[in-house]
Amino acid sequence: MSDVAHAPPAPPTLPDAWRAFALDPPRAWGSPCGTARIRATPEDFVVDEELGFAPQGSGSHALLRVRKRGANTDFVARQIAQAAGVRPMDVGFAGLKDRHAVTTQWFTVPLGKRTAASWDGATGDDWQVLEAHAHHRKLPRGALDANRFTLRLRDFDGDRDALAARLAAIAAHGIPNYFGPQRFGRQLSNLMPYVRASAGDRPRRLDDYALSAGRSLIFNAVLARRVVDGTWNTLRDGDLANLDARGSVFAVEAVDAAFLERVALQDLHPTGPMWGSEPANLAPVGDVQALESEIAAGFAPVCEGLARVRMAPSRRALRLAVRELRWEFEPDGAVRLELLLRAGGYATTLLRELVETREGPRD
Repeated sequence: MSDVAHAPPAPPTLPDAWRAFALDPPRAWGSPCGTARIRATPEDFVVDEELGFAPQGSGSHALLRVRKRGANTDFVARQIAQAAGVRPMDVGFAGLKDRHAVTTQWFTVPLGKRTAASWDGATGDDWQVLEAHAHHRKLPRGALDANRFTLRLRDFDGDRDALAARLAAIAAHGIPNYFGPQRFGRQLSNLMPYVRASAGDRPRRLDDYALSAGRSLIFNAVLARRVVDGTWNTLRDGDLANLDARGSVFAVEAVDAAFLERVALQDLHPTGPMWGSEPANLAPVGDVQALESEIAAGFAPVCEGLARVRMAPSRRALRLAVRELRWEFEPDGAVRLELLLRAGGYATTLLRELVETREGPRD
């Protein structure tokens, strides 16, 4: 018997390419125009949800507009549930919002014996109800039209003229609609089940965070290829096109002048795959289909995991229009940005096209 101790096998690690697609995919507008500091205080990152519909005014739920500071969405939802005496799963919200920010977002909670008006002004740890209305049902995930951002980039060090020109170009032509790093979890933890599966340790069940992260990774990889190819903001024959700010998608058999004009106006965008295992009602064809299949084949553990849950495919716009974009260079060296992004768009994907960022207070 050998006296040599055998070290345990090293834990599986995330492939470098996966890490790059999650954290640092190719930029469309060139190198950053400088450096800046973000989220020095929560007030430097302000987000306001816009639902796109009015409260019903009657019903069995309260629709609450809540301002929170330095608190994550799940934490606030649990506190609302506790105050209402209901289960956390009974509290609805349209989407998760940044913790290190000041955000206003909407929640629903069953009324029970309470009135909607009784929620007005309610408070908890780092949150307060600003409005309360009766509503007919629980707010589902994704029931959101847009997010309005006010961002402050402190200690900007770079070329102001170049940054202003970059912002003007982005206002006119948009940015790649990458999923931001937060989609993949802290230290990319939402992707690790796939890495363990590729090493033979297949999890019994993939949670929703892992499923979303896997699909988002394939989407980012497809978008990265089209950024490199210069086709992320135009249509190709065989593409599926998306109407801006709407979920409808249609096939583009041949690109003509009318299509290109609508693309230039940011009324139409090419789309990429939110991968699934079930047959799609509508799919790209030709070179577009071949490119997407080739890229997805490089993520076999993800595709296998999606197949196990029979995930239905869908599409997402490759380009994100940055609406109502305004900027101001402040006397203290900060840059103030105001903008509107449709639901599903990440402000971090805009910032990385502008500057190299560092987070938190000054060292």
